[in-house]
Amino acid sequence: MSGAAHLVVAGDALLDRDVRGNVERLSPDAPVPVLDETDTTSRPGGAGLAAALAAREGRPVTLLTALGADAAAGELSAELESRGVEVVDLGLDGPTPEKIRFLTDGRPLMRLDRGGAAGAVGPATAAARAAIEWADAVLVSDYGRGVAAEPGVRAALAEVRERVPVAWDPHPRGPAPVPALSVVTPNESELASFTPGGSDADIKACAERAEALRAMWGVEAICVTRGARGALLVSDADEPLVLPAPPALDGDPCGAGDRFAASLACALADGRPVADAAGEAVRAASAFVSAGGARGALHTARGAEAVVEDDPVEVAERVRAAGGSVVATGGCFDLLHAGHVQTLEAARRLGDCLVVCLNSDASVRRLKGPPRPLASQRDRAAVLAALDCVSAVMIFDEDTPERALRRLRPHIWAKGGDYEGVQLPEEAALAEWGGRAMVLPYLAGHSTTRLIEEARASG
Repeated sequence: MSGAAHLVVAGDALLDRDVRGNVERLSPDAPVPVLDETDTTSRPGGAGLAAALAAREGRPVTLLTALGADAAAGELSAELESRGVEVVDLGLDGPTPEKIRFLTDGRPLMRLDRGGAAGAVGPATAAARAAIEWADAVLVSDYGRGVAAEPGVRAALAEVRERVPVAWDPHPRGPAPVPALSVVTPNESELASFTPGGSDADIKACAERAEALRAMWGVEAICVTRGARGALLVSDADEPLVLPAPPALDGDPCGAGDRFAASLACALADGRPVADAAGEAVRAASAFVSAGGARGALHTARGAEAVVEDDPVEVAERVRAAGGSVVATGGCFDLLHAGHVQTLEAARRLGDCLVVCLNSDASVRRLKGPPRPLASQRDRAAVLAALDCVSAVMIFDEDTPERALRRLRPHIWAKGGDYEGVQLPEEAALAEWGGRAMVLPYLAGHSTTRLIEEARASG
């Protein structure tokens, strides 16, 4: 994304580890499960996760944070830099915080936290102040560990807020935001902790609390995230704006708040109004949860890269050069439905990146007849690219994607279960480089053509 707006994320970064293994017995000295470790992966957490997710869009991202002088800090810095995030470190008089999750069959057994006591954050350096000053937008990702409270950081934010949008993701243990910011994004439980009277999930009460918080903090807008129910935006508009969330299919909510905040800040950096940016952030967070949360978004096989770029051939080449597996799938995707999403997510799990070969408008018309497609190739590509399981989209004009596949040279060509037992026209091309076709389960009862026919009948 050349020429993209520069985002600065200021906040507390953590190192997240996932320890995966098998549980087949209990310990002889206590009735607790024994986890036989199979692998361990690390990734940025906290403000580091928000920065890494923003950088996945190909934009320049600087993370202003505070790290200890320990091995965890070195590992976290390396993880961030490998994902294209520039790190400005204020220094932390204490250990870098770590969160270690133990999982089996994709389910957590327990979590171990290290570095629980927050250390003293170093003063804002000239590099830190310059990063904020030259930003096109700023996201404050506060995890209550001191970066958002540092006086020099707050002074720089107070100056830059007059020129660029600033979003603030608050924490109950953190300070109040700098006044007159563009938007603050508490979740419902945080909203209840900031406003007296206890928690209340009723939408009317939520709006009233958000209005009170907006007045108390003196900010332009409050966007309350409400999990599967989406978000509620309160600003100087006449009425609160309800932003419903698309269904998140059996996903993982880990990191969804950071995905929301990062998407919101990126949209603001690109000049989008707050209401549009918040709606986009809700959709991005739902897709993120469906795709497996932070573990699904940032995990790659050892030695491979997580890349989301505009050029699908470059994506395939970079993953292949790093020793990873390239997966491709294809279709018209004229009306994205649950069956499509399930197939795309399953295809992504087969390798280290997923490139979708998308039929062009002309190709769809030849295959489906007028008035298809319902959505233009540009809109269909944008919807697919917004899914966290999709690394890139390649539009092709032919009726079948052999030419596109010869450019991508994927290890695996994944097709939906409706092709089971059918000779695929792409198999001859795949054989040229040793690629293999695989069929994925198809979600019965979901068909674009049938959905269109039902919509016409009901209309």
